Amino acid sequence: MDRLILHEDPRSGNCYKIRLTAALLGLPLERRFYDIMKGETRTPQFIEQVNANGRIPVLQVGDRFLPESNAACWYLAEGGPLIPADRFDRADMLRWMFFEQYSHEPNIATLRHWLRYVGEANLSEAQRGQIMAKRAGGEAALQLMDEHLGGRDWLVGHDVTLADIALYAYTHVCEAGGFRLRDYQAVCRWLDRIAGLPGYVPMD
Repeated sequence: MDRLILHEDPRSGNCYKIRLTAALLGLPLERRFYDIMKGETRTPQFIEQVNANGRIPVLQVGDRFLPESNAACWYLAEGGPLIPADRFDRADMLRWMFFEQYSHEPNIATLRHWLRYVGEANLSEAQRGQIMAKRAGGEAALQLMDEHLGGRDWLVGHDVTLADIALYAYTHVCEAGGFRLRDYQAVCRWLDRIAGLPGYVPMD
């Protein structure tokens, strides 16, 4: 496989999910660090050389660059045990990965970023006005996951997949955004299962 370099801010769950995927698969991954709070992904050099969208994570594969966290996870995992062999299960895995980006991350990750790194006092009036809606959206996402995991160990099939990795990243740090994990006992048990996987690495 080509040399793999992750362009990341280690505080980001979207970056972490790529690192966790590589670790679980035993793939060597070099790391390049950027501070998004200082605008280091908005420099002309980054935009020209790494990602024209000015965002991370970006997985560099040799001399090619792949933005978007779930696409990068798929690239690393394709052909391996984190992607189900069954056609329906693969589609179901993608369903949960789309759910993560559409219903989970925009609420849970955003509140974590706002409250932990920006600070509520520094939010704009428009952002403060969104807090209640984002909290409700995040709680709904966690509740849906909790109900689904109530009778099963993993989100899809009978083993860990990219769906679990994608949703683990921001779920396990959601309390930094004001969510209460103890309200979702099936989710808590699932988090412990992931943290116990061989090759697991914690978030920085």
